[in-house]
Amino acid sequence: MIKEIIPQFGWNRTLKLSNEHIELIVTLDVGPRIISLKTKSGRNVFKTYDDEMGSVGESAWKIRGGHRFWIAPEDLIRTYHIDNDPIEFTENPETGEIVIESLQVSGGRILKTLGIKLDPQSGRVIVRHTAKNMDSQSLEFATWALSVMSPGGIQIIPQPPLGEHPRDLLPNRTMVLWPYTDLSDERWRIGRDFITLQQKASCLPTKLGLAHKEKWVAYALEDSVFIKAFDYVPSGVYPDGGCNFETFTNGDMLEIESLGTLQTIQPGEEVSHTETWTLLAMDTMVLTESDPFLSSSITPYLKKAGLLL
Repeated sequence: MIKEIIPQFGWNRTLKLSNEHIELIVTLDVGPRIISLKTKSGRNVFKTYDDEMGSVGESAWKIRGGHRFWIAPEDLIRTYHIDNDPIEFTENPETGEIVIESLQVSGGRILKTLGIKLDPQSGRVIVRHTAKNMDSQSLEFATWALSVMSPGGIQIIPQPPLGEHPRDLLPNRTMVLWPYTDLSDERWRIGRDFITLQQKASCLPTKLGLAHKEKWVAYALEDSVFIKAFDYVPSGVYPDGGCNFETFTNGDMLEIESLGTLQTIQPGEEVSHTETWTLLAMDTMVLTESDPFLSSSITPYLKKAGLLL
């Protein structure tokens, strides 16, 4: 792995991590944000907002784009903590993990740690999201990881295997809808084996959440396939009606979001959840017109990601 501090996206200090397969860039003048992720020959799979690049010290929260670490449930004070100041990083010499800490004080003192570990041999990145209660009283929250995807792609969400009646009498999936979500919207396709969501320009917001037990979600974008893997804790309580996965899109971008369990955290205690990303060059098209086409065309990428044998 190559590690460099370089000027990028209008900022003087960004951290670039790369190997022969992929590169990612982390902001250091603000954030933290993982502001860019791409294969060596591909485009940035993360959306960036040009008018928010390179600026620092704003008095209001900025989305900027990329991947960010939030606190759930969504709250205008605690969640929208203003993270527009410089940050530092350290490296764990034993694990190779880049560690970035950021203390937020709005809605309670919470130390957020973003741990980033790039596999030197592949397009795999492990991203750890840890939040520690630094307050003098207990706080209830969950960790929340949001990747803002570049426009024009399609998200692929696997569904649990279809059961049959009367053998399978109990429900095996939970879907949560937001007040502005219209499932007749043409961007959604809810099939037997997959749900897909297309990002399109000039469209209104839509959002869906799941108790997602299938381990992965993918985003196919022109020349790249991004796969995000994360766990579901069966005994855990999750925010927003039981969601460990949420997705949102509007006319600018699409967000792929995972959440940790919702817990009451005592002073000095911490909670954490981890995502594993795999970014691959798209050497064969991902066909999304039907579930059989989608299954056969996404399978090679899932095998490369180590999610299928």
